[in-house]
Amino acid sequence: MTLNLAHDSDLTAEEAEFRAFYARELPVLEHACAFYMALLQSVLSKAGTLEISKIEGRVKERDECLRKFSRKYRSTLEEADLSYLIQDYITDLIGLRVVCLYEDELEQVAGMVRSHFDVIDVTDKVSAVESTEASFGYKGLHLDLRLNAEQACLPENKAYAHIPFELQVRTIIQDSWSVLDHKIKYKKSIPAELKRRINVLSALFELADREFRQIRDATAAELLHAAEELDDDAGHDSAHLEHSTAKSPASELNAFTFLKIANHFFKEFEFEPHKVDMFVDDVRAWSPGITRARFNELMRENIGSVKRYKHHFDEQNPGSSFNPYTVMRHCLYLGDKTTFRRALRNSSREAFESWLLTNTPVQNL
Repeated sequence: MTLNLAHDSDLTAEEAEFRAFYARELPVLEHACAFYMALLQSVLSKAGTLEISKIEGRVKERDECLRKFSRKYRSTLEEADLSYLIQDYITDLIGLRVVCLYEDELEQVAGMVRSHFDVIDVTDKVSAVESTEASFGYKGLHLDLRLNAEQACLPENKAYAHIPFELQVRTIIQDSWSVLDHKIKYKKSIPAELKRRINVLSALFELADREFRQIRDATAAELLHAAEELDDDAGHDSAHLEHSTAKSPASELNAFTFLKIANHFFKEFEFEPHKVDMFVDDVRAWSPGITRARFNELMRENIGSVKRYKHHFDEQNPGSSFNPYTVMRHCLYLGDKTTFRRALRNSSREAFESWLLTNTPVQNL
């Protein structure tokens, strides 16, 4: 930590007092920072669907505090001939940051922390930037906080009741912009062309935040639609599913249409999104342009035989994992051995073919 001051003797009385204060309080501040981080993690872990990317904290460096004070407050106070303590003007000695995924989660985070903290002040950087063309697009929600009366009274919290902190709440996009924004030099007096380019970049970051949120909402809507279709199909047999799927024969196989079919055949299995994504991608690579109707047809016509083979396989290989994805791979291969040859490894394909030679197919379930 360095400050452009040659010797301690060059310090003002206020700066010397702050240095002494900082040295004396630093251990307490570091413990308080760790305490607040743990408390925030506990509070936000109860957020349900709210996804937190990271929570981090720091104690502001001593000389950075002095630079901030000089930049923001010194001139005004000295012109008014007012006495002051520098530490009274540094509200972010302890700074915490919560990074979430989407813009509409900023206020959700703020709402949750209000259950444990009193809000001293709020700075809404989102609104501030959107109300002017002079800023370059830094966004986020800043809250100055302290423990509320209920929390401050708890014996384990009393040591920190008098220590406020600043909480920054950002999205991943806003956090990335902030990092890059700090690398751009001379923003206040650069040529107009460079300023225009920075504003374009800022707009792209803002657009990315909006698009991620809208993609999330559209994905949720598609999943809800698939779930509603599954509810409509409940209590009906595979023939009904075939009929409903065939209504739109050109409908492509994608994650959502796949789930409608897969959940019908494997009602108790929980399909994880990233595995669904990889499997559907594989199927479309094996059979470009495959429709949901074709996928359903291959499943319906072959799942009976494959279930019989699965029973045989499990008996011969106790403890093996012949999961729904494995069943579907075998159904696809059995339905079209040329197109879906890559769906099975050589050893799996040979074992399946050997079984097929000695087992007469029966009516599929």
